[in-house]
Amino acid sequence: MAGAGGGALGQAALAAPLVLLYYGFSIGITFYNKWLMKSFPFPLLVTLLHLLLIFGLSALARALARCRSGQPRAALSWADCLRRAAPAALSTSLDIGLSNWSFLYVTVSLYTMTKSSAILFILLFSLLFKLEEVRVTLLLVVLLIAGGLFMFTYKSTQFNAQGFVLVLCASFLGGIRWTLTQILMQKAELGLQNPIDIMFHLQPLMFLGLFPLFAVFEGLPLSISEKLIRFHEAGMLFSLVGKLFLGGILAFGLGFSEFLLVSRTSSLTLSIAGIFKEICILFLATHLLGDRLSLLNWLGFAVCLSGISLHVILKAMNSKGEKALKLQKEASSNPDLELLLRHTERGEEEEEDVETPQQH
Repeated sequence: MAGAGGGALGQAALAAPLVLLYYGFSIGITFYNKWLMKSFPFPLLVTLLHLLLIFGLSALARALARCRSGQPRAALSWADCLRRAAPAALSTSLDIGLSNWSFLYVTVSLYTMTKSSAILFILLFSLLFKLEEVRVTLLLVVLLIAGGLFMFTYKSTQFNAQGFVLVLCASFLGGIRWTLTQILMQKAELGLQNPIDIMFHLQPLMFLGLFPLFAVFEGLPLSISEKLIRFHEAGMLFSLVGKLFLGGILAFGLGFSEFLLVSRTSSLTLSIAGIFKEICILFLATHLLGDRLSLLNWLGFAVCLSGISLHVILKAMNSKGEKALKLQKEASSNPDLELLLRHTERGEEEEEDVETPQQH
């Protein structure tokens, strides 16, 4: 018991700083994007510049890792990247681009709440592609999240339809993005299990995928913008470069902190951390930015969180059941392992028989 308790405390001690690191980058980039859009309202250009910066940082990280280990990193040809990674890259770039674009119109609280509906789209895709079976509990999760989202946006004093549609489209693309990225990372032959490698290979494709959208919607407004004309002022230029560099660092750090949290703890820890992160963002948005939420909005948020929490619990239970089933199959296929398990079970039964008279 002492050993198990010590192990649990050790895991908690390890997870705590990683969760705080993840919170710092994730909450930081949310408020950063809202702040930046007020002074530089070109979200697609900002996203493109961040993609270039993330590509440079991931290339630097790969070079440092190669020097330290002496082992070559995974490298895909352009043909392989286009054939295998293009769908994931396109959905990721549009997800990030539309999310940043929505900050021109919506509050941080509405963005956070709507973005959490990505789980809804992931579940719908899982049902569509028969990755999940239709179950009552799954339908309950969908109803809770959808109902909570409706309650949160119903008669909201700071609701903006254009921004809401942008975030909803981003959430839809986010469902596709994470499904395709997971498939990409699970293909062992590609060697893209490390997020640094996958970020390095996806950024150029993401840039190419988002650039046409930027050219159509921001190209002309940017070319005649006073902000661009005043770029000859050194102070303003350095200030803007500093702001954009900060955003790139936050975006890179968010991806890396997610990887650290999952690899050192579990995806369940990340899911639970994500729920509490949304609560933190909503409280900060109401206190720091003055976002106004009615009682119905808060109730909708609670209903949506209960749906997400139920989804996390069901995932944990399914994962535990699958591990037990896998162990049972391995034992039945391996006589030596089965004999060892039986011997362990008999040993435990004998210990119980010895302890029973002592208790009397």
